[in-house]
Amino acid sequence: MNTKDIKAVYFVGAGGIGMSAIARYFIKKGLVVAGYDKTPSELTKRLEKEGMLIHYEENVDEIPHACKRKESCLVIYTPAIPEEHKELCYFRENGFEIQKRAQVLGTLTQAHKGLCVAGTHGKTTTSTMCAHIMHQSNLDCNAFLGGISKNYGTNYILSDSDFVVIEADEFDRSFHWLRPWMSVITSTDPDHLDIYGTKDAYLESFRHYTELIQPGGALIIHRDLEMKENLQDGVRRYDYSLNEGDFHAENIRIKNGEITFDFISPIESIKNVKLGQPIPINIENGIAAMAMAQLNGCNAEELKYGMKTYGGVDRRFDFKIKTDKLVFLSDYAHHPKEIYQSAKSIRELYKDKHITAIFQPHLYTRTRDFYKDFADALSQLDEVILTEIYPAREEPIEGVTSKLIYDNLKEGVKKEMIQKDQVLDYVKNHDFEVLIVLGAGDLDAQVPSITKILNRK
Repeated sequence: MNTKDIKAVYFVGAGGIGMSAIARYFIKKGLVVAGYDKTPSELTKRLEKEGMLIHYEENVDEIPHACKRKESCLVIYTPAIPEEHKELCYFRENGFEIQKRAQVLGTLTQAHKGLCVAGTHGKTTTSTMCAHIMHQSNLDCNAFLGGISKNYGTNYILSDSDFVVIEADEFDRSFHWLRPWMSVITSTDPDHLDIYGTKDAYLESFRHYTELIQPGGALIIHRDLEMKENLQDGVRRYDYSLNEGDFHAENIRIKNGEITFDFISPIESIKNVKLGQPIPINIENGIAAMAMAQLNGCNAEELKYGMKTYGGVDRRFDFKIKTDKLVFLSDYAHHPKEIYQSAKSIRELYKDKHITAIFQPHLYTRTRDFYKDFADALSQLDEVILTEIYPAREEPIEGVTSKLIYDNLKEGVKKEMIQKDQVLDYVKNHDFEVLIVLGAGDLDAQVPSITKILNRK
């Protein structure tokens, strides 16, 4: 279907963070935008206010008339939707143009200069940082992000710029639809083994992704990765890390809750870059974001201003309370390496405090594959409270529970297992110095209530 023919867009699975960004793009374009989602959420409520028609019952009769004309309606679905979903079956049986979210983003990378960020972890923060730097610079950008930017209160930026910043998702090999102008690769620690099967297949998927970068563009890759890229002729290659590589940091200063460093670059090094969200892991994310923005023409003042004014992402090291007596934050970390980095950062920031984590594991397969790694990562903390596994798209696997992680926590770590519905009572009845809620499931929905309880104390 020619994009000019599209009059309506229908989303099967409207409330996901990535889907909602594309929905907003089409709402801004003035099209009829509608869709189905399983349950209402803050995000779906906001989309409805912005003009999207959403229903929560799997029912073909609820699809608006404008979305029942196959010659003018594009249907977009998320891989999390089951194949036998009634509405998806209706669109298939009636010959509608049906695309995955990633295909739509792929089309956008051919119409714009796609600045993509891929990796097992770090991609949401790095892409959101890059989008903020670009958006407030002379270049501007569009952006489709995997988290809500605190600077903009949304996961989406629309402008007349030629650039589009996109979070490149490896789940279901989605990023193979993209045609990046430039890409950062932050990490390739195996994940989604329910789809990839083996670590080698996972790394091969990233290698293939690097073949898709357009000649004239560039790859900015973390220098410690196991993967081997395969670039087309005319694609430049740069590496980065915290303190080595084409792009890196020197003279890092962490003091009084502030982080400053010197950005070392083959184009132009910049002294005294201040982190707007002062978390140690964000130094490395910031180096990658600044590198991509600088390669596309952002100047030193724009880079410094963008980093200083970057406000973070909802659920990414998201501070809710920050006083001398109590710190409470929420973090989306759900892969062992993410948990490790999150725990390491919080330990660096609060060396002498007692740190407690409430962790909700995400997926049975991920817990089965990585329970020892989860236990090692969490063992950096003083106390670990585990809830039951959040299943998302999966059926239970016999013998796979949070107890696998619990039993492998190192000696000396205080630990407990509770049900998710006991969390609020647990918080009421215990005292904390530093408390962090970890995971990508639905425990985050309790964060506002936890904040209220802790504030009352």
